[in-house]
Amino acid sequence: MTIKDTPAEWRVTATEIPFRGNKTSVRTDEVVMPDGSVVRRDYQVHPGSVAVLALDDEDRVLVLNQYRHPVRHKLWEIPAGLLDVPGENPLRAAQRELYEEAHVKAEEWQVLTDVYTTPGGCDEAVRIFLARGLSEADGERFEVAEEEADMEIARVPLADLARGVLAGDLHNTCLVVGVLSVLAARAGDGLDALRPAEAPWPARPFES
Repeated sequence: MTIKDTPAEWRVTATEIPFRGNKTSVRTDEVVMPDGSVVRRDYQVHPGSVAVLALDDEDRVLVLNQYRHPVRHKLWEIPAGLLDVPGENPLRAAQRELYEEAHVKAEEWQVLTDVYTTPGGCDEAVRIFLARGLSEADGERFEVAEEEADMEIARVPLADLARGVLAGDLHNTCLVVGVLSVLAARAGDGLDALRPAEAPWPARPFES
């Protein structure tokens, strides 16, 4: 038996956008159910994101501590950011985020995993990269603002992060998925068997 998500699209009889924000919007669709009934589904329309699990030679992960207003928490996270430009290459976006948030570059890039963060209420798709061969980036540091101005940067052993995830101390989606995915890959076919950095991403098609 093959376990694999498959594309599907139920018929939409009407749609409207009651709210448009700076980066996202809210959409309401009237969707035909299998029994013929029609129901309203509200969800956030999102451009998509990339995240980077940057792993150094000492098996430490580069993490950031940042305030997140919707959940009223300062969360430990891995570098991440929006795909601001339609069709933007996710690898280049991830390299940019690693540079801007941590002033770090990486020699080796692979796709770690692809996830829908909250598919019941948002169409956000995130590609999480594994970055290795880390070193300090060239040039001046990127000037941060708003929540990022208060951001703390650290390198934490992968094993400590895994314990924190399972203890319920760490909650950021990309950090949780990224850390556990690295451990799963190591226990399986190994990190070198991960997909290449430019692997297709049907959820957010991109230009090479």
